[in-house]
Amino acid sequence: MIFDEKFDVIVIGAGHAGCEAASAAARLGVETALITLNLDLIGQMSCNPAIGGIAKGHIVREIDALGGIMGRIIDRTGIQFRLLNRSRGPAVQSPRAQADRALYRTEMRRVLEFTSNLHLRQGAVAELIVENNNVIGVELQDSRRFAGQAVILATGTFLNGKIHTGSKTFSAGRAGEPASIDLAENLKHLGFPVGRLKTGTPPRLDGRTIDWDAFEEQNAEENPVAFSFATEKIEQPQISCHIGYTNDKMHHKIRENLHQSPLYSGKIKGVGPRYCPSIEDKVVKFADKDRHQLFLEPEGHNTNEVYLNGFSTSLPSNLQQDLLRMINGFENVQIIRPGYAIEYDFIDPRQLKPTMETIQIKGLFFAGQINGTTGYEEAACQGLIAGINSAFYVQKRDPFYLKRNEAYIGVLVDDLIQHGVDEPYRIFTSRAEDRLTLRHDNADHRLSSKGFEIGLLSGLDWENFNKKRDRISMLKEIINSTRFKRSDIEYASISQLLNCDLGDAITLSQLAQRQGVNLDLIYRLLPQNIQSQISTNELETTLADSLYSGYIENQRVVTERIYHNDNLRVPEVFSYKNISGLSNEMAERLERAKPSTFGQLRRIGGITPSAVSTVLVHLTAHKN
Repeated sequence: MIFDEKFDVIVIGAGHAGCEAASAAARLGVETALITLNLDLIGQMSCNPAIGGIAKGHIVREIDALGGIMGRIIDRTGIQFRLLNRSRGPAVQSPRAQADRALYRTEMRRVLEFTSNLHLRQGAVAELIVENNNVIGVELQDSRRFAGQAVILATGTFLNGKIHTGSKTFSAGRAGEPASIDLAENLKHLGFPVGRLKTGTPPRLDGRTIDWDAFEEQNAEENPVAFSFATEKIEQPQISCHIGYTNDKMHHKIRENLHQSPLYSGKIKGVGPRYCPSIEDKVVKFADKDRHQLFLEPEGHNTNEVYLNGFSTSLPSNLQQDLLRMINGFENVQIIRPGYAIEYDFIDPRQLKPTMETIQIKGLFFAGQINGTTGYEEAACQGLIAGINSAFYVQKRDPFYLKRNEAYIGVLVDDLIQHGVDEPYRIFTSRAEDRLTLRHDNADHRLSSKGFEIGLLSGLDWENFNKKRDRISMLKEIINSTRFKRSDIEYASISQLLNCDLGDAITLSQLAQRQGVNLDLIYRLLPQNIQSQISTNELETTLADSLYSGYIENQRVVTERIYHNDNLRVPEVFSYKNISGLSNEMAERLERAKPSTFGQLRRIGGITPSAVSTVLVHLTAHKN
């Protein structure tokens, strides 16, 4: 067979999975082609212009610790940084950043264009070329053929994509771009089990037509938490977002027009993301709520476009505008781009190895929404794993994968390949058994050694990490050994501040666990020569390790208890809906599955570790 060009690795699709995959493979020394329909849309944020969020921020930091690029790109292009769950424990805190959408795309392309061994190509892949169950290349719609020892499919929502807005339905991969129909049919022909999923996006508004004073301002944080461990300072000017709410009048209008929603008219067959419901779904499924929160998020410094987070919809575009004008502050609002829903094909991820290589065809890897996930971060981490392993496949190196107790990336991949998906998969902290140790702040401690060993983490980054690790080790000794006795001046002031007796003596480590003690106080109590050597982030990590040390041992005991109760019977008449602390999703999955033993229950796909623990408590109580 004659090929126009020859590469080691071919990546199809330049979204978040494809960019991470291509970058990793090329930097590991293999000649890599990144093929996309439009080179001007590399790294496009198809929906929300933001990176991070609960558990998602953990994943971005894990990507960075392994030597990936997403964290560095968002740090350079983020225009509002926030640490979510700041009032809660360190394990569930997670960074999030609003991005300048155009700048993010530009920076991603710049980084890729200056990556050695990486070759950008524009075109539409129509077919995988497979011989004897080995992928050997791809053929494009324009008849070009590229040879490759490994191929990564990172096609997003483009496989047989179909957009819905009201009664209008048309083929598209996303707004303004064609669907990948030939490649979708080729995958079916190759025997891959295909399903349909759905996602949606809200309208984009003209910021000049919004009365901003009618909405609550949400300022950026003064000391932004970066995603990359290499970032020293956030350089982009920071902006404010705003918060608003829907109202009863709008809800009534939506109910009157549900027949115009393809979600409720039966046009859409694919299952949508549970944790990002459309406004139609919110009004129907949460009928008791008289309002739903909306976030007005500017799309960048050099545009008036505003993303309306919380208003995903596939209602007719003219109705979308009528609905929005019922909100105070939106009386004159103009929609720039209407919201829409999109259905697309995905492949059952149980066809994959933990390396993201398909079991069926050697050298073929899948990453991102093709595997049934939703979210930029979930896609990017799969792309990173696929990119590493495609290069290792070519180089005949041992495969690389992460275990559940090592990273949220390991949790995500294991969930996909073990249980598959019946709805778009989103990562949560509750999905991890070891979430107390899988914190966003210690991702480098968990994974930097692996990133350096793989060959993605630079020598400079590795050197900086080792210095940081030494400082934290020193800090641990100091907070455990620094004691304040009754006779010390500091003791009296601390006791007065907390309005309680501290005993005969107290260490900094013990003090940090007292209610009312914050990071600033602990920092001020450190020896002055130490204060100048460490950062507040390093102190936070040290204190979190100390805080969770006892809980981690308890977690180990609970895990053992769970495995020892596999034979515990589940009564035939047992209602999961009445269990306090169990989410609706978990209750629905358990009611459908009707397990007869606890062992069967904990193996049900999509059941989180926290749900398993909660049910075990109730089963044990029921038995007793």
